Amino acid sequence: MGPIPTQFGYRRHPDQDRAKAAHHAVVVVGAGPVGLSLAIDLAQRGEAVVLLDDADRIGDGSRAICFSKRSLELWDRLGVAGRMIDKGVVWKVGKIFCGPELLYQFDLLPDVGHKMPAFINLQQYYAEAFLVDRVLQLPGIDLRWRNKVVALRQHNEHTELTVNTPEGDYTLRADYVVACDGARSGLRAMVGADFAGEVFEDQFLIADVRMTAKAIPTERWFWFDPPFHDGRSALLHRQPDDIWRIDLQLSPDADPAVERLPANVRPRIARMLGHDDFAFEWISIYKFQCRRMQRFLHERVIFAGDAAHQVSPFGARGANSGLEDAENLAWKLAMIVRGDAPTGLLASYDVERGLAADENINASTRSTDFIAPHSKQEQRLRATVLALAKEAEFAKRMINGGRLSVPSVYVSPLSTEDRDSWAGGPRPGAHMPDAPLRLANGKAIYLTEAFSGAGRGFTVVESANGASAELPAGVAHLRIGENAPLRDHAGLFASRYDAAPGSAYLLRPDGYVAARFRHPTPQAVTAAIARASGLA
Repeated sequence: MGPIPTQFGYRRHPDQDRAKAAHHAVVVVGAGPVGLSLAIDLAQRGEAVVLLDDADRIGDGSRAICFSKRSLELWDRLGVAGRMIDKGVVWKVGKIFCGPELLYQFDLLPDVGHKMPAFINLQQYYAEAFLVDRVLQLPGIDLRWRNKVVALRQHNEHTELTVNTPEGDYTLRADYVVACDGARSGLRAMVGADFAGEVFEDQFLIADVRMTAKAIPTERWFWFDPPFHDGRSALLHRQPDDIWRIDLQLSPDADPAVERLPANVRPRIARMLGHDDFAFEWISIYKFQCRRMQRFLHERVIFAGDAAHQVSPFGARGANSGLEDAENLAWKLAMIVRGDAPTGLLASYDVERGLAADENINASTRSTDFIAPHSKQEQRLRATVLALAKEAEFAKRMINGGRLSVPSVYVSPLSTEDRDSWAGGPRPGAHMPDAPLRLANGKAIYLTEAFSGAGRGFTVVESANGASAELPAGVAHLRIGENAPLRDHAGLFASRYDAAPGSAYLLRPDGYVAARFRHPTPQAVTAAIARASGLA
């Protein structure tokens, strides 16, 4: 795993010795990528967080490895993206094969002018280690290892948690509890929530193998009916440290205990690679589920990540959607705790991330149905599409080897509908696209960097037209133009935002568009901020 800490000692906390339960504003349960990112985001917004985890170590195995541009933009704001990218494997090209034949390839980020790459591959244990390092730099986060929540009681004004430690139980009270405790969420069971959806019987073998393979490019390769694994599918991905992720589809009736034995896995991998010069790092067999809670809010307990929803791994939508949950929730919870927004703002988290979960589940289910068709109709459809794709461009677009994760576009009660005419640009509810800019002194800067540096609240991005737009007090302001503090030297901001001089975008604290105006006024901006804050 490399020279990074993997195990952390339990420490007794003064809260355990209190005669009366300590009360905290926010308690996050689960120190995986989602819980760690949420805690960092809250702390950087000035909110104290207690972060509990029932283990004392970073998990074994690479688990999630594909992290999207959107996740990297979040992590850049949290101060960890640089380490992720430096260690990770950057990629953007994928190839789809049928048998030995290349059907087509795709580029996930064909245009230039973005700070972050389309994707990186990075073992989850590295991501978690870098996040833990960042947590330890922030005094606002109280990270407690080997603290397991074993009971939960909800009251009108707070939630009470019973926490088990190696030295016995103690009690905590919290205004809000965020459950980031994974697919087997104990808190989900404690609130009596359902977890409805589809459980797939298809089984897949994951093998992380160490080998030197400089001849294989850093791309995502997916096979239907490969010559080395007849009648099934296969996936190959490069990771750091000369580790390669290999996924092989198995039959539904395969015995997992037998299939995961290294002596049985080795010949499968050797047939795929054409050699036996590799070592196993991790082997696992999995079945997957596409399920979600009906509600992500249960009074003062909020669910995020795999605790709230699960998808198949095809498309890298699991960890990335969980990180979007964290970013969506952090600014809303911070505003509520500070008293700047009503508690009703949390309902928008349930709406926005609930719709995103539905979108991801639908995309994941469609991918699964194409990769592992069950009915005769699905089998005929796939066979026809794969045959046509050898000749017809339209059929290539129908091939589904896992649609890769993209940011959700929210149909949200927080968005102000367009009143002006726009030929392009991100509409309200969409995430801000990046663009390369320059400061007045010629120094290069990206729009996402300027947004991050502008503050933690609402931000107006203006295509400058002479005098500065008049804005409400307390709103961050980024002016882009020929004589403005930020210069659109490549013209990409103007084209990506349909930014005629004088127009402006109001960005939420998570970088999503709350409203846009051809001619902003203080009254219109104030009304849009009120709506996006849950005050309308």
